[in-house]
Amino acid sequence: MNTTVMPFILRGVSLLGVNSVECAYDLRQRIWQRLETELKPRHLDTVVRGEVDLAGIAETCEALLARQVSGRTLVRFS
Repeated sequence: MNTTVMPFILRGVSLLGVNSVECAYDLRQRIWQRLETELKPRHLDTVVRGEVDLAGIAETCEALLARQVSGRTLVRFS
């Protein structure tokens, strides 16, 4: 997908992520485990309106830009 973050910035969307590639593997595993359990936002299930895998990102972005969907979309990397 070839795009910029400008459409997201203009709409006040937060693009959140974690860059852990330079951490030691065992530390990275512990951090991701904590993000999955104790650090996971309690209200996440009420905020997320839909889920998409990596293959569906382009289609979801097109739908967002066309104002066909609203709310937050969770991108699953598994």
